[in-house]
Amino acid sequence: MATWRNASLAVTAAAVLALTATACGQDKGSASPKGQPVGNAAPAAGSGTGYGYGDGGYGSASGSTSQTAAKSAGQLAVWDSKELGKVVTDSAGFTLYRFDKDTASPPKSNCDGDCAKLWPAVPAGSAVAAPGTDASLIGEVTRTDGSKQLTIAGWPMYRYTKDAKPGDATGQGVGGTWHASAPDGKKAAPAAGGAEAGADSPSLPGLSVREDPKLGKVIVDARGMTVYRFKKDSAWPMKSACTGDCLKKWPVVAPVEKKNTEGIIQKGFVTFNRPDGVKQQSINCWPVYTYSGDSKPGDTNGQGVGGTWYAVSPEGKLIATAK
Repeated sequence: MATWRNASLAVTAAAVLALTATACGQDKGSASPKGQPVGNAAPAAGSGTGYGYGDGGYGSASGSTSQTAAKSAGQLAVWDSKELGKVVTDSAGFTLYRFDKDTASPPKSNCDGDCAKLWPAVPAGSAVAAPGTDASLIGEVTRTDGSKQLTIAGWPMYRYTKDAKPGDATGQGVGGTWHASAPDGKKAAPAAGGAEAGADSPSLPGLSVREDPKLGKVIVDARGMTVYRFKKDSAWPMKSACTGDCLKKWPVVAPVEKKNTEGIIQKGFVTFNRPDGVKQQSINCWPVYTYSGDSKPGDTNGQGVGGTWYAVSPEGKLIATAK
């Protein structure tokens, strides 16, 4: 009986592996000399988890607070809110907050005990600055319990347990002392002129397609910045060869919800859990990045760098240098 059971499990595992391999493909692909996208296809997306704790009052939040408190922020991102302006989020899209009773110079957290149950400190861990923001503002402070907390421009960062899903900012203004954080560590605030100031230039989806005069259709992020792939990466098994200092030059694209995309392939649209704890978006099972050398939307300065970095087509394939 044991032999039969073991054989059955082995067959099942092999079948699952085969299906995944077939969906992701194993051809790493390369850039075509005539600008034709090349590469492979891949399977379906995963799902995220929230930090919500129901209706628990101050210090009475239900659920695994310790697990929430220990959750690394990973790849930070910037959410452009009509009401709040630019807001920093963690890799899962949850809003990060600052506390008026803290200090930034020197950095110090004054939220402990019951306060920390409702407002879990964000661990310094493997947090990575949001693409296009000043990485030198990312730091850490030692809390009274000895743990390291993420800081931005010296301000300790927190999550709010009543934010149930990505994009929530229910902690904004609580007690007149809690505020969503801007990328520079200041309190998030709409641009001069209010929410209507940007009415003529609506924000882009998390990932969409732009027509480039030289490269054709390329994928861009919510800021309009070109998205790239690295030829040294692999899609099956999914693996990134860009680590350490490489990530300072090529920041990962933070996870994006499928419904927040437009015009791009949906297969293989999964979150890649990097060994360093950072969560990275993949397209067609390939990890994707932006380039620190691109200073404004429409730039493609990363195209062809080192013969290994290329813009990405709507199908998730590499694009060569010219049409």
